[in-house]
Amino acid sequence: MKTNDEIISDLNSLVNILNDGKKGYDSAAETTDSLELKAIFEKDSIERAAYAAELKAHIKVHGGNEDDNESGGLLGAVHRGWIDIKQAFTGNNNKSILEAIETGEKSAIEKYDGFIADYTDHADHLALLQKQRNGIQQDLNQIESLKSQFS
Repeated sequence: MKTNDEIISDLNSLVNILNDGKKGYDSAAETTDSLELKAIFEKDSIERAAYAAELKAHIKVHGGNEDDNESGGLLGAVHRGWIDIKQAFTGNNNKSILEAIETGEKSAIEKYDGFIADYTDHADHLALLQKQRNGIQQDLNQIESLKSQFS
């Protein structure tokens, strides 16, 4: 069984991922010329911010400071940097942007799956984790579908 501090750390790692996703979607919305993609990316950015706020409330319940985590993680910064580099080489190609987002979303789902599988340590917020994971999966499905349109 994890300690309370370890549970707070787990939740903070998910907040980092969500913050990274928000920033990634913001960057993608600024980069694309497609109004359709811009609208989707802006919606998903807002959704990631809402998910982070929900997790921060759970962090507070566990005695953590929900204000400690406003930025993304190191891996997210590297991934966002990779998106920027990829865009520079591809001329802001929408398919490349979608592929980069797909990579980020798959990583987020993998992290959520790990915490969901650890039911005993996350039982009090399992439903929230499952809801958020399912929302990210729906967004990933949409991104994968859109890739074929922008081939």
